[in-house]
Amino acid sequence: MAVLQMKRMELCAMRKDRKGILELLQRKGVVEITHEVEEDGVFRKKDTTSRKNIFDKNIVTAERALEVLDRYAPAEKSLFASLEGKTPVDEKLYHHIVTVQDAIMGAAKQVLQLSADVEDNKNQIVKMENQIEALAPWKDLDVPMSYQGTRTVSALIGTFSALMTKEQIEAMFREQLPEVESVFVTVVSASTNLTCVVVFCRNENRQAVEEVLRANGFAAPASHTRSVPARKIASVEKRIEKARNKIDQRIQQIQTFSGSRDEFQLISDYYRMRSEKYEVLGQLVQSKNTFVLTGYVPAVAAPALEKALHEQYEVALELTDVGPDEEAPVLLKNNKFSTNMEGIVESFGLPALHEIDPTAIMSCCYVFLFGLMLSDAAYGLIMAVATFVALKKFPNMGEGMKKMLHLFMYCGISTLFWGVMFGSYFGDAIDVIATTFFGVPESATPIIPAVWFVPLEEPMRMLIYCLAFGVVHLFLGLALKGYSLIKEKKYMDAVCDVGLWFVFLIGLLLMLVTSSLFASMAGTQVNLPGPVKTLGPVLAVIGAVGLLLMSGRRKKNWALRIALGAYDIYNVTGWLSDLLSYSRLLALGLATGVIASVVNQMGSMFGGGVGGAIAFILIFLVGHTLNIAINLLGAYVHTNRLQYVEFFGKFYEGGGKPFAPFKINTKYVTIKEEAKL
Repeated sequence: MAVLQMKRMELCAMRKDRKGILELLQRKGVVEITHEVEEDGVFRKKDTTSRKNIFDKNIVTAERALEVLDRYAPAEKSLFASLEGKTPVDEKLYHHIVTVQDAIMGAAKQVLQLSADVEDNKNQIVKMENQIEALAPWKDLDVPMSYQGTRTVSALIGTFSALMTKEQIEAMFREQLPEVESVFVTVVSASTNLTCVVVFCRNENRQAVEEVLRANGFAAPASHTRSVPARKIASVEKRIEKARNKIDQRIQQIQTFSGSRDEFQLISDYYRMRSEKYEVLGQLVQSKNTFVLTGYVPAVAAPALEKALHEQYEVALELTDVGPDEEAPVLLKNNKFSTNMEGIVESFGLPALHEIDPTAIMSCCYVFLFGLMLSDAAYGLIMAVATFVALKKFPNMGEGMKKMLHLFMYCGISTLFWGVMFGSYFGDAIDVIATTFFGVPESATPIIPAVWFVPLEEPMRMLIYCLAFGVVHLFLGLALKGYSLIKEKKYMDAVCDVGLWFVFLIGLLLMLVTSSLFASMAGTQVNLPGPVKTLGPVLAVIGAVGLLLMSGRRKKNWALRIALGAYDIYNVTGWLSDLLSYSRLLALGLATGVIASVVNQMGSMFGGGVGGAIAFILIFLVGHTLNIAINLLGAYVHTNRLQYVEFFGKFYEGGGKPFAPFKINTKYVTIKEEAKL
């Protein structure tokens, strides 16, 4: 349980060594670089934007090439691909890839060019298909659409935006142009919203006929072709087939690069590392011959870093303690068990200045309460075994995923423990199976009795224990507040803000457990020795008076001081609210057991025999899968809430800045040995 002590680092070295030093720091990954030195007449920053842009462009090229391969030559992935993590690459292969980076980038660009050809041909196919669609209504026209007629006869080719028959069009001419008799209409095709026609008339009547047609919505075709439409359609279809063949050829060429996927991934990570290095390089202040770098390094890593720098470069390095009021970045260091719960703390907020790291104590409480909420031995065993197998089978998984699986493995063990204590194995599945399929009388159940008691049969007893666990949890949070104050040598605050609350609350608890209200809840009267029973009211009064007088001790006005003290005592209602929140331990535990029992009873409704066994298995698998999923999520959410609201609310604020070291950040691979970037 510790926040690692940080050292402030100030480094000055030769400018010619700046890239090598940055590469060393990036490999070590233990320095958070800050840019606190301002530019002046001597030290200035060097613009590295152009170089960084080149690296970023190469990253984009490699990433896009990988996307193309994933589209046209996808690699086989297992259902658990997300657990596999990054591919380990040895230093020798890494250096080889770096030496042939130009060839790899050339291959990536070739993949992109082939992909561009595929997309271009696809776009051309879409355009040609639209062209065919536009010509389709005219496929029965046996003259080109640009046909104007002969020396004596004019041909007007066009469309009406409605369904019209030949008779309707001819009637339109007889009505609107009776003086012209020689008008002939041919309907090429007709549909609900489009009628394609050819109108023939003498040349001297063309203008009059055209005016009538336009007045009635006649328009030129949307698509023109100098050839007969049917021939044009056939020609376009051949071009489409040719484009599709070209697409197939390009895709086959792309697939030949599937073996380059690993190289594209590695080169992408290589340029990503170089881009990050040049980003930092552009923030360093440099003179003609030297440069300056500042940052933070964990005290435990400082000696090794200092030794490496002095052995390889001429540097002036100064490591100093962080000031008492300086907000240094936070890096947690915990034991093998608790380190897996650091993500829970980080989600709330890292410790702020002078705060303690609550991870170690919180992790024990977290696992304890999680198991109590789920409390089924079979569910816990499934969780523990599944996560253990995943951790062994996928050793290269990401650090965050590894910690999460460890967390659920420990929570599974806790769930297994509480399930045994409460006698829950898929609810009452063992008893239901025995009575339904093996003829065991109900009087002989439970076959595996609870080691402690069955919460479904004694819910009030369970509630009392849940509240008792809540009292311990809350008091632990209050004790940590007192520890923090003592650590900061605020002894008076520890006595007045923590000690008096302990006295007050313990007094109230002693009064509660000896009351008739508690006896009715517990079903038994708690008989304490006379002095202990008398001690309850005494402690409550002492604590209340102390809080009344000391809570506002920083105020000189006694009236205001008493008012603040009274208000602080009123906050005991908040303690009651927090305590009642632990009833969710009962609610979640009962929900798991009740749903499991209902699933078992539903499965047993079909009786014994082969048909009943099949129905029971199906209902059992579906029901318990849903139950474990729902209640696993509920246990996770509500255990977090008990830590964040009730437990942390007593002593912890968070808000620390996470330690963000300059390190090798890769997306696809991990380099086994140190490699020069």
